[in-house]
Amino acid sequence: MPKWSLALALAATALPALAHAQAAAPAAASKLHVDTQYFTLPNGLRVVLTRDTIAPTVTVGVYYGIGFRVEPKDRTGFAHLFEHLMFQGSKHAPKGVFDTTITNSGGINNGSTRFDFTNYFEIVPSGALERMLWLEADRMENPVIDDVVLKNQQGVVGNEVKVNVLNQPYSTWPWIDLPMLANTNWYNSHNFYGDLKEIEAATVPDAQAFSKEFYRPNNAVLVIAGDIDYAATRAMVEKYFTPIASAAPVAQPDISEPRQTAEKFKSRVDALAPKPGYAAGYHVPDRGTPEWYAMGLIDQILLQGDDSRLFKKLVSDTGIAGELSGGINGDLGNMFNYRGPMLWSFSFTHDPTHTTAQITKAVDEVIEELRTKPVTAAELQRARTKMRSDLYGTIDGGGRVGLIDLLAVYALFDNDPAAVNRIEEGFAKVTPALIQKTAQEYLRKTNRSVYVIEPGAQPKGGK
Repeated sequence: MPKWSLALALAATALPALAHAQAAAPAAASKLHVDTQYFTLPNGLRVVLTRDTIAPTVTVGVYYGIGFRVEPKDRTGFAHLFEHLMFQGSKHAPKGVFDTTITNSGGINNGSTRFDFTNYFEIVPSGALERMLWLEADRMENPVIDDVVLKNQQGVVGNEVKVNVLNQPYSTWPWIDLPMLANTNWYNSHNFYGDLKEIEAATVPDAQAFSKEFYRPNNAVLVIAGDIDYAATRAMVEKYFTPIASAAPVAQPDISEPRQTAEKFKSRVDALAPKPGYAAGYHVPDRGTPEWYAMGLIDQILLQGDDSRLFKKLVSDTGIAGELSGGINGDLGNMFNYRGPMLWSFSFTHDPTHTTAQITKAVDEVIEELRTKPVTAAELQRARTKMRSDLYGTIDGGGRVGLIDLLAVYALFDNDPAAVNRIEEGFAKVTPALIQKTAQEYLRKTNRSVYVIEPGAQPKGGK
């Protein structure tokens, strides 16, 4: 996972875990139910409120419908650069005031840039809620974007590229390399961490135009979760956010991908990598479709946990890998928090005694068995149980950050945050026949892209 995208991990460790009252570990017959109030302000800002009294804290999240997938062409890394700019102060809260206000209240804050959104969040005592809303509203309406701020953050982001990417073993593999190989549409396949020359070429007018187009209330969702009073919180939201002017609706570019019909392969030598690396990615069904739910369970069957088929084959049985990582949007989020084309992928490093051909053969044996033989009812139920555990773990995570993330993306992408209460139903409808049908189409070799890392000290291996 890229170091600039550690928001969820930071929040989970910064405060004790806060179980959401209505999402606590349920009895087998019960279903997830997160109580929400959802409304839209006249300027288009969508607002989600959810109350619990587990701890006297609140989590505030603002999600903007702009991620690195649709950043301007010839300005790779611009969405991430702008995320940094938003921490540099606003008209009525100069640089440092935001962080100091949060720190003095005993809270934390962070942000991240993802495929289809940029988010900012704070976790504070419930008595500090109004201050947070005032700060977020001022940041939305009046960010400071000038030459001093821009040059400073261009330097910061440029240093991140050098330290976190260019001078690190494996560098952009596989979290950038694999999407760039698998996708053909520029929006899905460019270097979203950013080319240094393009980051440095960004101008103040570029940044101001970006703010006016994307950082407006009608392209955002505000989520407030925790120890709140619904009526009082709504009144505060209306007080601080209603005066902010909306903008023209965002014109979304075409981010579709054609059906892949031939396997892709690429390798590169990494002088800093101590071991070879193997990564494979497959395009997945459209988010929210029955096949997408099936693909989520396929991920559990094939990849997640020590009982998964790929783990047994590649780790337990053959010793090819020591561990596996991946999933649907596995490197930069989860299977719920994106909109648009996506990969199911997995990656691992391995000893040079195992060739790429040997590894691919072992992978194919696992994949083809799923494509040709129906899963048992017992294995499918185990996959549902694992998925349910992951879902509740996300919602019950530290600081409610996983909870606000789910609510925010379902509001932002689907205008329906209550859809989180229907996630389990989607997985419950998946049958062994649908698993096999989905595997036959989406786990084709011709839908696969493989990206291999070769250590600089090792001779190149064949495909």
